Amino acid sequence: MTDLVSPFVLEYAYKRTLGPVLTRFFTALRDGRLQGVATADGRVLLPPTEYDPLTGADVGDPVDVGPEGTVATWTWVDDPSPRDPLDTPFAWALIRVDGADTDLLHVVDAPRDALKSGVRVRLRWRDERVGTMRDIEAWEIVG
Repeated sequence: MTDLVSPFVLEYAYKRTLGPVLTRFFTALRDGRLQGVATADGRVLLPPTEYDPLTGADVGDPVDVGPEGTVATWTWVDDPSPRDPLDTPFAWALIRVDGADTDLLHVVDAPRDALKSGVRVRLRWRDERVGTMRDIEAWEIVG
């Protein structure tokens, strides 16, 4: 089987204000907690959004989730660029964090042959956190 490889740069070249929902999310990251937000029908969105994407209604209270989850799908990065979060090969993965009903895109630091959809992962915090997505250093395979 031949691996499919495609170069791609993921970036968001804009700035925005956070507002109350995302301010709460990033403050929780700084404090070592992962926090989604509840919708009126009980779903938990992670990352949180200001409005329910299905109904447009305002979201409700914050909900602590994690610290473990399940890899839904992933793609391997064999040759990280200087802008990537890790300087060794890693995977970008969609992770269904325990307690959430949506997937979070983040980094899994594990050997390529250990990765598969359905594998359990646990988040690894940075020692010093400042309130950004990089406060989560990576996710690691459980066990």
